[in-house]
Amino acid sequence: MIFPMADTQKKLNIGWFTFTCCEDSTIMLTEMLNDNFFTWKKLLNFKHFNVLKSKNDMSDLDVAFVEGAIASEHDKEKLLKIRENAKYLVAIGSCAVTGLPSGHRNSFDDKLKAEIAPYLLQYHQNEKVYALHELVKVDDSVPGCPMVEAEFLKVVDKYLKLFKIIP
Repeated sequence: MIFPMADTQKKLNIGWFTFTCCEDSTIMLTEMLNDNFFTWKKLLNFKHFNVLKSKNDMSDLDVAFVEGAIASEHDKEKLLKIRENAKYLVAIGSCAVTGLPSGHRNSFDDKLKAEIAPYLLQYHQNEKVYALHELVKVDDSVPGCPMVEAEFLKVVDKYLKLFKIIP
């Protein structure tokens, strides 16, 4: 056994979720795995991360990292389920934190809103796009488009310490 403690060491149960955005923070996190994989493998249990896994589980999450704005009722329902299953929720990137730029249509004038209305109906989109904090309690946020890597690492470190995974 190369890592005798790896199977018994407590790990932080995390989920990574993406909604309406360009998914640049997901790409950034995937790239960060190049530098952090062997350390994170011992500390983090990626229970839900569509980019890495085909079988995902969003139950009993310590921390849910959520990227993107909420643009449909379907997404809102999923976000509420994520919040229900996570002890902490972290908004990742500008769209999750502020709703923009994904929510640019919120500022359209009435003429433009009328013009896009059939498309919103066709694609089951809400008239308004929401930042996460408008719909659920957000415990932390990592700004940027893409997210600020140093801020993300600080948040991960915070929760590793909070859950006594590291001293």
